[in-house]
Parts: sequence; structure tokens; C-alpha cells
Amino acid sequence: MTQRLIRSDIEHAATAVRAGGLVVLPTETVYGLAADATDPVAVGRIFEVKGRPADHPLIVHLADPEDLARWAPDAPDSARRLAATAWPGPLTLIVPRSPQLPAEVAGGRDTVGLRVPAHPMARAVIRSAGVPLAAPSANRFGEVSPTTVDHVVDDLGSLLDPERDVVLDGGPCPVGVESTIVDCTTQPVQILRSGAITADQVRAILDAEVAGAAGPARASGMLASHYAPHCEVRLVDSADDAAALAAGTLGARVLDLTDDLPRYARELYAALRAADRDGVRTLIAVLPAAEGLGHALCDRLGKAAAPRPSRS
Repeated sequence: MTQRLIRSDIEHAATAVRAGGLVVLPTETVYGLAADATDPVAVGRIFEVKGRPADHPLIVHLADPEDLARWAPDAPDSARRLAATAWPGPLTLIVPRSPQLPAEVAGGRDTVGLRVPAHPMARAVIRSAGVPLAAPSANRFGEVSPTTVDHVVDDLGSLLDPERDVVLDGGPCPVGVESTIVDCTTQPVQILRSGAITADQVRAILDAEVAGAAGPARASGMLASHYAPHCEVRLVDSADDAAALAAGTLGARVLDLTDDLPRYARELYAALRAADRDGVRTLIAVLPAAEGLGHALCDRLGKAAAPRPSRS
């Protein structure tokens, strides 16, 4: 049944979008569960399939940087400058929500997150469909994001309808962690979620100061626990600490790719999933230095290791 979902035809996927179906898309970050962002009913199916609370906003994906003017006519200058420089790419901009986008896609908020993905398959579907796509990660809410089609099928295959939904296989995601989120409605702008576009890069583009996240959660990935496997995740600062902890921990596995941070990002979610698949009781992860891409990795690992009240 799930094999009927997997396609490679862009126009078939675009037709599914226009008919109100769900389309799983590869992006450079993770696979997304996409639907017509202008259709509240289709957007509602995203929340239903993911098991996502309705007040958690979705990121809306556009085909081209020039589309910012159409879908966010009141975007601040900071957003326009970041879009012109960093799109297509792993950067989401929080801007005032246009009435063209329903409140449902933004979790009822007056702001919305927009980005232009760098993956050619995703952009081709958006262009062909003729509408922006709401597309959170294609997994159940709070759990480990998918970076391959196999991950998607494992998580959502039984919840998608092969008569109306489509899964596009674009191979492994080359970045592997979700986009950086910048709130452009604040002064100074705030980094709400770290990603492959670093705070230093944002600062350089704007030639202005940037701040860390402050205030209530208002974007994807801002919860204390997220991106979480079912096994216990414990964090250490060095390979020596990991070895010492593993020696005294039954059923432990060590994850340490700190010598190659792009690889660490690319393989992190697969490693978290593999730990669950293999029955690992405790995954001991070595934290990278909190600089550059290391900020994003520390963020994801910290959320994976956080207490999970819903699973207690």
C-alpha cells in the first residue's frame, strides 16, 4: 500500500496539491508534509496526519525569492534583505501574515514563517501547483524529523491516502537539520531557531545586531522537547566523557561526529532513528562547540535529550 504513494512525477504531485491532497516533498533540510497553504481544509489535514496542535504555526514555502512581495507585502526591510541574499536556502523569515494566507496556517497568529527551499524538486512542485505550500516536517509531532523517504514511510505511510496523497523521493536531504528561523517583526531581529544559516551570517547580511529568542513560542521547533527518539539521550562534552559514561551504562551507544559538523547535521536524525530501531537504551551524544553550525546541533541534541512529559 505505501509503495503506491511513492512517485517521481512533479506534475502528478502538483495536481494532488491542487485537489487538496498532501504531498511529501524533499527539501535541503528535511522532508516536508505539504499542502496548499491557501486552503484551510488541506492545511487541517497536515495537523491531523502529524498529530500537531492547531496553535503550532506551519512554515509556508514559496517557489522564488520574488514571491515574498506577493505573499508578504508588508514584510519589513530586514526580511526583504535576508530573502534577497539567502533565498533559496535554509532560512525561514517571520513576517506579518497577509490575508491571502489563512489564520490556520499560522496557528491563529498575525505573523507567518516563509521560506524558499533550495531543493529543485520542491520548487518545481510549488511552481507547477501555482500556490505556496505549507510544509512542516513529514513526521509525527515532536518526534525525529525525516531525512529520507524511508523515514517518511515509517512514520506516516499508514496515515496517508494513496488515492489522493503523494510521496516524492528526492534522495537523502543534504543539510539534515531544519531551517534557521529569524523573526523579522522584532527590533532587533531574533533568531528563534538555529540552522545552517548562522547568526553571524544574518548579522553580516543586515549589518545590524541580532538577538536570541525571547517571549512565547511562536515558531516551529521552539518547544523544550522536540526532535526526540524514544530512547534516552544523554549529552556530554567530549569523547572521553562519552567513553566513561558508556562503560557504566547498560545498552548504551555513543554518537560523536564532532570532527565533521556538516556530516553530524546530515546524519543526526538517522542516528537517532537507528538507536530506536536497534533497541539502544541510552544514546550518549557528544556536543560540538557552540559556534557556527554547532549552535543548530546543540539545539537539536538538547531538545532530543529534554524531559518528555507526554511519554512519561
